[in-house]
Amino acid sequence: MPSPLVVTPDAARRFMRRALLLDEPAPDVATALAHHGFVQIDPINVCGRMHDLILRNRVRNYREGDLMRHVHGDDTPLPAEARTAFEHHQPATGNLVVFTPDAWPHLLAAMRARTKLNSAWSGKLNKAERALAPRILEAIAKRGPLASDAFGSEGKSVQVWGAATMAKSAMQKLFFHGELLIAQRNGSRRLYDLPERVLPRAALAQSKPKAADSARWEALLKMRQRRLALLKRAELAAIEDLVQPVRLDGVPLLHCLRSDAALFDAGPVGDTAPRLIAPLDPLIYDRRVTQAVWGFDYTWEVYTPPAKRVRGYYALPILSGDALVGHIDPKADRPNRRLRVVARSAKRGHATAGAVRSLAQFLGLR
Repeated sequence: MPSPLVVTPDAARRFMRRALLLDEPAPDVATALAHHGFVQIDPINVCGRMHDLILRNRVRNYREGDLMRHVHGDDTPLPAEARTAFEHHQPATGNLVVFTPDAWPHLLAAMRARTKLNSAWSGKLNKAERALAPRILEAIAKRGPLASDAFGSEGKSVQVWGAATMAKSAMQKLFFHGELLIAQRNGSRRLYDLPERVLPRAALAQSKPKAADSARWEALLKMRQRRLALLKRAELAAIEDLVQPVRLDGVPLLHCLRSDAALFDAGPVGDTAPRLIAPLDPLIYDRRVTQAVWGFDYTWEVYTPPAKRVRGYYALPILSGDALVGHIDPKADRPNRRLRVVARSAKRGHATAGAVRSLAQFLGLR
């Protein structure tokens, strides 16, 4: 293991901007996805969906909805051999993300484990769901991608997030278990298909990895996503040959990828104009690192009770040059085609009108 690089917060901030594609955006979604390993998906749409807010700052000429078009195609599902990405849950966090196909074999152990869990959301099928599952799989095999409403009400099934039909519950679990995959989306409506019609043959044919290989893949995935991160002991052991320790006052030892280390020596940041970043952006995903590097204590408050919110329901941090200087809580008024600012707070000297205008233009609003 090489000696730690001793860096200042300023150097760490400039490094993170460069390493996270904020200074030089990727030419397309595929390049950004290959760089980061995955992009987190979230269905809430207050001022754009999470994945679009993440990628609009990382992909040149990115349009709202481009990630889903990249994954699934436009009006009709992409054929399996044409697909270069798919949706599934990250094993470590359970978050729904977009992966590249090489991730598939590393997800299999988590999928098998879920089939034995007592979870109404993702665990083993209950008696009624087990009875319905063969009918679902047979219908999809014959007819192609289907949503749960193709099977009628089929009774009710209590879920973690509320009530759902038995078909929806069963299909969701079959997705968690890897027996179905999301082949298409119509808004929030999922259409499922068999894995062999969603993933390329080469992805499905990958050999089953050893547990140590999957642990290495997952630790590396974390580094690709965040680029400067705190590593647990087991994570470090899995990728010690790939990372460079980084020493910064006031925080435990950080690590970056050795292949990124030269970015600490680059010059000033590129675009210094204020911009709004996503609440779960990789730049601020780890609250401890955000506090140590940026001096910015940020919590996404969408699940915080209203009386306890500090910034607002869907407040977006403001990145200005190599500083996080405040937040704006915007809300898209789609019927009137306007982006409204519910709350705003920024350090003196940092104009935010341009950042708000840029987000409005991205959303097709005024």
